Amino acid sequence: MVPIDLLLSDLQRLVEVESPSLDVAAVTASAETLAALIEERTGRPATLVDGPAGPHVHWSGGGGVPKVLILGHHDTVFPLGTLARRPFTVADGVVRGPGVFDMKAGIVQAIHAVAALDDPAGVEMLFTADEEVGSDTSRALLEERALACGNVLVLEPSADGGAVKTGRKGTGTFEVVIAGRAAHAGLEPEKGVNALIEAAHQVLAIATFGDPEQGTTVTPTVAHVGTADNVVPAEARLRVDVRVTNADEKERIESLMRGLTPVLPEATLTVHGDVGRPPMPESASATLYPLAEAVMPGIGGVAVGGGSDGNFTAALGVPTLDGLGAVGGGAHADHEHVVVDTMPDRVTLIAGILRQLL
Repeated sequence: MVPIDLLLSDLQRLVEVESPSLDVAAVTASAETLAALIEERTGRPATLVDGPAGPHVHWSGGGGVPKVLILGHHDTVFPLGTLARRPFTVADGVVRGPGVFDMKAGIVQAIHAVAALDDPAGVEMLFTADEEVGSDTSRALLEERALACGNVLVLEPSADGGAVKTGRKGTGTFEVVIAGRAAHAGLEPEKGVNALIEAAHQVLAIATFGDPEQGTTVTPTVAHVGTADNVVPAEARLRVDVRVTNADEKERIESLMRGLTPVLPEATLTVHGDVGRPPMPESASATLYPLAEAVMPGIGGVAVGGGSDGNFTAALGVPTLDGLGAVGGGAHADHEHVVVDTMPDRVTLIAGILRQLL
C-alpha cells in the first residue's frame, strides 16, 4: 500500500501550482509540474499536447494495444490567489486546498495506481486543461483516445460515501439575449421597450420546461439587466442551466429554448447554447462497475446530475465508469476537502480495475 505521506506530498505539489481554467500561463505551469510528477512515479515521460486553453497532459504505458484510458483534468475553478487565502493543509483527518477534491487528489491516486502495475502497457492517462469550462479544446483529443483504448475510467470525485458514478445527466447552458429600447423612466417610459419586463416573461416561461418525472431540470440562474434606476433597460441577458437524462429530452429542451418568442411588441430575443454534454446512461458502466465491485465489494454506484468528460466518452459507446477519484466533499467551494485515510484505498481500487482490464 502506498504510504499516505507520499500521497500527500505529491498532492501538495500539484495543489500549490494553481491552475484556473483559461489562465494559460498558470495551466502551463500546472501541466509541466504534473508531467514531471508522472515521469518520476512511473519512469516514463508524459507528453504535453498544446491547446488554446493550455497544455493537456498525455501518458502511455507503451507497447501493445491500448485497453484503458484514465481520464481527468488539471484545471480548477479557483482564481489565482485562492491558495494564499486557503493554503494546502492537513488537519483532523482531512486535506484542504484549492482543487484538492476536484480533482488533484484523484490524479495523484491514479498515478500511483499505474505505478503499482507490474506492466502498464495498454494503459493511457489523459489530463485535460479545460474541463471546467466545457472541454472545447480537449474534446476531440479525449474522444480519440477513448475510442482507441476502448474503456474509460474517469477521475471525478466520488459520490457520497465513496460510491462510484455509474450514470450522469446531460448538461448544457443557454443564454437568452433580449433587446428592448431605452427611455427615461420618469419622463417618457412609454417610449421604451422594457427588457427587464420581457426577461421576466421569459424566465417564467423557461421555468415550466423541466419535467421531474423525466429527471429534467431547467433552471434560470443568472440575469444581467439595466444600467441606472431612471432608465428603461434596453438589454437583458439570462443564463439557464439544463440537465437531462436522455437524448429525447435533450432535443425537446433545445427545441423549446430555440422556440422562445418575445411577449412585448418591438422586443427581440436571441438564444445561444445547447445541451453540450450528452447524457451518460447507466448502461455505459455495465461492464466496468462489476470490476470495481470485485476490488471493493459494496462500493456502490449511483447516477448523478452533474456532467463530466465521461458524458462524451459514453456517448461514443465506449464503456465508462466515473467517480473513481477522491473521497471527500465541497467541490467548487471553500470547504472543499479530501478524507486522508481513503486515499490509499482509492489507489488500490484503480489499480485493481486496471489489472482486470489488462
